[in-house]
Amino acid sequence: MLERKAHAQKVMVLGVDGLDPRFSRRMIDEGKMPNLAEYVKRGVCREDLVLLGGHPTITPPMWTTLATGCYANVHGITGFYRQHPEDLSAVTYALDSRDCKAEQVWNCTSEAGKKTLVFHWPGSSWPPSSDSENLFVIDGTSPGSLGMATSQTESDFLFGAAEKINEPKYISNADPNVVALCVVEELPERSKQVEWDFAESTSLIDKMSVCYDFDLSKSVTPKIDLVQSYIRPASGWANAPADAKETSMLFSFGLIQRPALLLKNDKGIYDRLAIYKNKKATEPIATLELGVVQGNIIDDGFDKKDEKYTVVRTMKLLEMAEDGSMLKVWVSAAMNVNVYDTWHPQRMYDYIKETCGPTPPTASIYENTEELHQCMMAGWEITIDWQIKAMHEIIKREGIEVVFSHMHDVDLVNHTFIRNLSEYTAENMKKRGLHNLTHEDFVRWQEDLYVLTDKYLGAFKHFLDEGWSIIVTSDHAQVSPKWGIYPHLGSIIGYCIGAMEELGYTTMKYDADGNKLREVDWSKTTAIANRSNDIWINLKGRQEYGIVDPADKYELEEKIMTDLYQLKHPVSGKRVVALAVRNKDAVHFGLGGPECGDIIYFLAEGYNGDHGDSLSTAYGEEDTSVSPIFVAAGPGFKSGVYTDRIIRQIDVAPTIAALLGVRMPAQAEGSPVYQILDWEF
Repeated sequence: MLERKAHAQKVMVLGVDGLDPRFSRRMIDEGKMPNLAEYVKRGVCREDLVLLGGHPTITPPMWTTLATGCYANVHGITGFYRQHPEDLSAVTYALDSRDCKAEQVWNCTSEAGKKTLVFHWPGSSWPPSSDSENLFVIDGTSPGSLGMATSQTESDFLFGAAEKINEPKYISNADPNVVALCVVEELPERSKQVEWDFAESTSLIDKMSVCYDFDLSKSVTPKIDLVQSYIRPASGWANAPADAKETSMLFSFGLIQRPALLLKNDKGIYDRLAIYKNKKATEPIATLELGVVQGNIIDDGFDKKDEKYTVVRTMKLLEMAEDGSMLKVWVSAAMNVNVYDTWHPQRMYDYIKETCGPTPPTASIYENTEELHQCMMAGWEITIDWQIKAMHEIIKREGIEVVFSHMHDVDLVNHTFIRNLSEYTAENMKKRGLHNLTHEDFVRWQEDLYVLTDKYLGAFKHFLDEGWSIIVTSDHAQVSPKWGIYPHLGSIIGYCIGAMEELGYTTMKYDADGNKLREVDWSKTTAIANRSNDIWINLKGRQEYGIVDPADKYELEEKIMTDLYQLKHPVSGKRVVALAVRNKDAVHFGLGGPECGDIIYFLAEGYNGDHGDSLSTAYGEEDTSVSPIFVAAGPGFKSGVYTDRIIRQIDVAPTIAALLGVRMPAQAEGSPVYQILDWEF
C-alpha cells in the first residue's frame, strides 16, 4: 500500500496572469522587485525563473493546465473560446468548469479534508466541480478583476464640464485626445475605426466575428465614452456655499443625472467636486479632490437592458481650473454590488462587503495617454488592495489551509501598451499620431506595473513565517514583438481572413455593389483560420456546409502548411510562421485531438501577438517573453537553491499534491518536481 506523507500543512499559490520571468529577472537584478527577490532567496526556482508553458498560451487553457496537471488536448480547453464541433462560425465560452475533462487539484485537497480557497482562478474553477464542504470558490468566469463578467454594468468614461457648454450630453466612442475636450459644443467626427473585431458577448454559444486585416498604414483613433456638461453659479441647493459653482454629471449611458458642486479651498481656489443624488441632499455621494483617486463610491446604475442596480465606481478629478471655469473627471466602470452568484458559499460575500467593501471595478483603458494610463494603474491599485484584504479575511474566518489565487493586473494592463516596448512599433505609432509618448515612457509604464505587482506579492510574504509554503506562478507572459503584430493570422477569437483569403482558401461574400461583406462564403471556402492557432478544413460530412472531400484532406493540409511557410513580413522580408503541423503531430505541444483544428500553427518571434499565437518559449523586445514564471518557497521546498530542472506547467499540480500528501489529480500527466523538494520522494 502506498502511503502519502504531508511535507507541508498549508500551501498558497499566488498566480499572476501574464507575469513574465524574463522581465521579472531584470527587475530583481535592478533591485525593483524586492518582495519577489525575497521569495527567490528563501525558496527554489530556476535561475531564469522560467516555467515551461503549455499551449495555447492563453488564459483559460493554461490556468486549467496549472490546476489539472495535464495539457490542453487532455483537459479539452484549447482556447479562450472552444470551437463548435459542427459550425465553424460558432464558438462556446471556455471558462466553464463543466467543459473541463480533467480533475482539478483543489478537489483532491478539499476532499482530503483541507479547507481550500479558489479565488478568481480563470480556468475551469466555476462552477465548483466538487461538492466537498471544504471547497470555497469565488468567481472564475472571466479574466480581469473579480466579477468583471458577472457584475460590470458600465464602461470607463471621461466627464468634462466648462462654462461655455449649455447642456449635458453623453457621447459614445469619442476621441479622448480631441482638442478642447471640455469647451466645445459639438465634438468633431471621429476617424473611421479600423475593423478588428472580436466576439461581442460571452454567452454559451456565440457567432464568431470576422477578423479582417489590421492595416498598419491606417490611423486608429482611440475611443472612450465622453460626457460634457455646463458649469454655472450654484442655485436651488439645500446647503451650498455662496461661491460654489454647479455642474450636472451623467452616468449609466446618460440614464442617471447627478448634480455636483465645485468647491473652493481655504485659499479661494477651486479644487474639489462634491457629487450629490439631488440638490436637496445634505451629504454628497462622494467628494473628489484634485489628483486623488477615490474608490468605493456607491450609487445607482443601469445596465444596457435598463435594469437598475446599486453600483460601485472609482473616480479621479483630473483637472479643475483654479477659477472653476472647467474640469475633467475619469469615471471607472460600474459594478453591481449585489451579485452573489459566483460566490460559493454565498455567505462569504456578506462579510467581505462589510469588512472590505464591494468588489471594485476592473480598470481597462486602451488609450495610450499618460493621464488615462495613470487612472488605470490607480484603479488596479484599489483592486489589489481590496483583494489582499479579502483573501486575508477569508483565510482567517474560514480557517483556510490551501489557496489557489489569481491576479490579472499584469496581463490586462500589458494588453493596452506592451507592443510599444518595441522601438519600431512605438515610433511607428507616434508618427501616425496615435500617441505622443516615447519608447522610454512605455518601458517606465512596464516597470511601474511590475513594482505594483511586487507590492501585491509582498502582502502575502508573512505567510512564509507562519509555516505556509508559497508558489508564485503565471499562465503565460507577454511579448513586445519587434516588428509589431502580424494581423493576418493569430486572432485569439475571430476569424483571420487576410492570409487565408490571399492564399485562396477562404472566400468572403460580396453585396450587389461589389463591397465585401462580413460573411464567409462557405460554398467556396476550403479552409479557415480561427482562434489563435487553428486552421480547420471545411470538410464534407463534418461541417454543415463542407465542400472538401475527406480523401483530399491530407494533400490540402500539405499545401496549406507549405503556403504558410512562404508568408513573409512586408518590412523584414522574413517568414512569419514558426511552425505548422497536422492535428496528430500537435500532441508534441499538448494540442491536437477533436477540440483542435486540422492544422496547428505558431507565429514566429517578432511577428506574434503579445501572447496566444506563438510557442511558449518566444522572446520579445525589452526582456519580454511568453513563458510563465515559477518560484516556490516554504516547508517542503529547498531554500536558497537554483535548479537546472526544466519545470513544466503540468508539474505544478502534482508537486502541490505531493507536498500536501494528497492523491494526484486523476488525469495529471506531470510529475512532482523532485529536484526542488527538501525530501527524497
